[in-house]
Amino acid sequence: MGLRFRPGDTALGLPVSELLDARVDLDDLWGSRAGELLSRLEASTGVDEAQRILLAALPTDPDPAIGAIRALAATGETVRGMADELGLSERQLNRRSHAAFGYGPKTLHRVLRFQQALTLARQGLGFAEVAYRAGYADQPHLAREVRTLAGQSLGELTSGRKP
Repeated sequence: MGLRFRPGDTALGLPVSELLDARVDLDDLWGSRAGELLSRLEASTGVDEAQRILLAALPTDPDPAIGAIRALAATGETVRGMADELGLSERQLNRRSHAAFGYGPKTLHRVLRFQQALTLARQGLGFAEVAYRAGYADQPHLAREVRTLAGQSLGELTSGRKP
């Protein structure tokens, strides 16, 4: 079973920055709770029940600023502007961003813009149109960012081909 969370969703009970570039078994994070959760999920009678079990097991007290950080980063707001909007110092903003996302607010903006571009490309738009709508300077800028963030071209990502 696999899960996909939006950037910044609290799910593991520790700062994401501690897991950056690592593959970690849930047992290592949650100990016996992970095994108990897996047993309950395997015994569930359907997807709806499994979802209820899983959501009940996840932490429910995320930092209230995380949603606002995600929303502001998506707009391309400057770090200073984001900090002012949230009533935080730039240092506090960076600390919270690193804890929730594993990287700072500018990188978060790049990731969110990349995700938007990928969604647009999968809808069948031409790459020049994707670049324009996602806020890239031009198609080569889009191509460089996609290669940097994903290690593949946008064409490879949208066609399912391996690099």
